[in-house]
Amino acid sequence: MLVGVGILSLMPLRAEPPPQINVFAAASLTDAMKEIGANYKGAELNFNLAASSILARQIIQGAPANIFISADEAKMNDVDKLALLVLGTRHDLLGNSLVVVASLEEKGGFANIQDLAKDKKAKITIGQPDTVPAGIYAKEYLTKVKLWDALKDQLVPTENVRAALAAVEAGNAQYGIVYKTDALISKKVHVVFEVPANEGPKIVYPVAMVAHPEKSHEFFVQVRAFEDYLFTPPAQAIFQKYGFQVLPAPSK
Repeated sequence: MLVGVGILSLMPLRAEPPPQINVFAAASLTDAMKEIGANYKGAELNFNLAASSILARQIIQGAPANIFISADEAKMNDVDKLALLVLGTRHDLLGNSLVVVASLEEKGGFANIQDLAKDKKAKITIGQPDTVPAGIYAKEYLTKVKLWDALKDQLVPTENVRAALAAVEAGNAQYGIVYKTDALISKKVHVVFEVPANEGPKIVYPVAMVAHPEKSHEFFVQVRAFEDYLFTPPAQAIFQKYGFQVLPAPSK
C-alpha cells in the first residue's frame, strides 16, 4: 500500500489549459493586437479582426466574443444598447487620425485637402461610408470640407480600412483615405495629406467585455485581467509603436 502511494506521488500533475479569450477587434488594430497577443502570458487569445460593423453584428447575433474593441463609438453603442456588455467595463482605449495616402509612384504631397479634387479621373478608396468606421469618418470629413459631392463619383468603397489601403498598394486606386496607423505600416504608400486634429473627426476606439452570464467568475476575472493589460505600459508601448494615441487608463 505504501509503495502505491509513493508511485502516485511521483506522477506529474496535469496542467490546467490556459483560458481561451476571444478578442473581436477592428481591422485597423491587426498588427498591434497580434504583437500584444504574442506577448500576453495570461491566456490564449483568439483574434477575430474585421470591420467594427461586422464584429458588432456578429456579437449581436450571438458570436462568442469576450472582448470587443471597436474603431468607433457608434458600433460599440449598437452592442451596448442591447445590454450585451458587462457593466463598468467599457472604456476609451485609443485615438487615431485620418490621412490621404498615394502609391509611391504618385510623387509629392498636397498643400491642402482641396488638392484631392484636382484629378477628376483618380480613384479614391475609403471604407464603406455607411457601415465601416474609417469610411464613416472619411465621409464626415469630406462633407465638412465640402468635397463629398464633388468626389463621390470617384470614391471606391471597401469592406474595411485595410482593403482601402491594399487597393492603393496594388495600384488599383490612386488615393485612399485611411487611418494614420494603417499608412505607417505600409511600405508601398506614402502620406500626401494628414488631416489636422482640429479639423478631422474625433476618432476613439472603445473597449469592453461582452457579457456571458453562463461563464464562471474565474473566467470573468481572466478576461478582465486582459482588458486591464491593454492599459498597461507594455501594451500601450505597442499601440504607440503602430501610431495609435493611447488614452488614460480608467480609474479604479
